[in-house]
Amino acid sequence: MTSGAVAMWKTLPIAQRRMILLLLAAIGLANVAQPYPDLAPLQHGPTVGLILAAPWLLRCWPLSTAAFACIWLFLLLHTFGARWIYSYVPYDEWARAVSGQDLSSLFGTSRNGYDRLVHLAFGALLTLPVAESAWRHGGLSRCWSLAFAFAAIGLGSAAYEIFEWLLTIVAAGETADYYNGQQGDVWDAQKDMAAAQVGSAVALIALLRRRE
Repeated sequence: MTSGAVAMWKTLPIAQRRMILLLLAAIGLANVAQPYPDLAPLQHGPTVGLILAAPWLLRCWPLSTAAFACIWLFLLLHTFGARWIYSYVPYDEWARAVSGQDLSSLFGTSRNGYDRLVHLAFGALLTLPVAESAWRHGGLSRCWSLAFAFAAIGLGSAAYEIFEWLLTIVAAGETADYYNGQQGDVWDAQKDMAAAQVGSAVALIALLRRRE
């Protein structure tokens, strides 16, 4: 079994193997002096599971290095935010240290917006991998693969919001509002889904322009 896993690992392009190792290192660093140890497994566990399954998944459904890099960058953004369970990414403190002004005051916001950025990135970065998979492995034309990717981002966003809601009820308990990043906004789920669709639309425009 071990030799089979090693063989699958060696079939991956070197660039993809390096990205997987870098992501594992990022997860390790994100958990050094972890400020929210009780919630860290919920945040990082799925990413670790995906990394362990990556050699098998990529052997069954290969992706170009460009498409894989999009997934990798999205998971890096997630790993970074997961260290502070999204709601407490201290970007305002960093901005004040550098410029003397925080970003929340600059943009007139009262909530931590890092989670919204990652939802935007979900649409922007995963549209290419989904479209490529639909084209290479699903038999769709290049045009229909892009339409499928846009719809899949919407479905994936809705499914995630439902999953997150159920997970916080079962596993997060009294810390549910902090874990899921709602921050008191009753429309948080809808705004997150809208951000993902906007990101996907931007990615589609970029992909279509690249083909011209």
